[in-house]
Amino acid sequence: MDERLLQIRDYQGEGFQPLVHFGAWRVAILRSREDTRAAGATKLERHMQTDEVFVLIAGQAVLLIAGDGQQVEAIRPEPMEPGKLYNVRQAVWHGVLLSRDASILIVENRDTAVENSQYSPLTAAQRGLILDIEKRSAI
Repeated sequence: MDERLLQIRDYQGEGFQPLVHFGAWRVAILRSREDTRAAGATKLERHMQTDEVFVLIAGQAVLLIAGDGQQVEAIRPEPMEPGKLYNVRQAVWHGVLLSRDASILIVENRDTAVENSQYSPLTAAQRGLILDIEKRSAI
């Protein structure tokens, strides 16, 4: 197929991979890797210039939402359903837990990067909570 008419993209590796860029936005795939499993989770993040859309396309996943203040607040799990769109609003602390076979489609600003995002290391208590969330979610 002529790429001027149709782009077809696929990603089967681990982690985050942008696949399509257009104007101010990009579409990426996130697949399971060490830091998307509770035992490897070390931080939550927030993006200061964009919302971030998540769509579960395979496997199981839980979004971790922790408020929009300067500090991470109580971490609340949001189990994801395949095909539903989850829009994490700008400046909201978040993370995601993925089953080993999971894939998530992500849409966000094209220039989302370390320079316009913030990261908060997880405390021991928060890591324990995330381990418990993963167990209860059976992912």
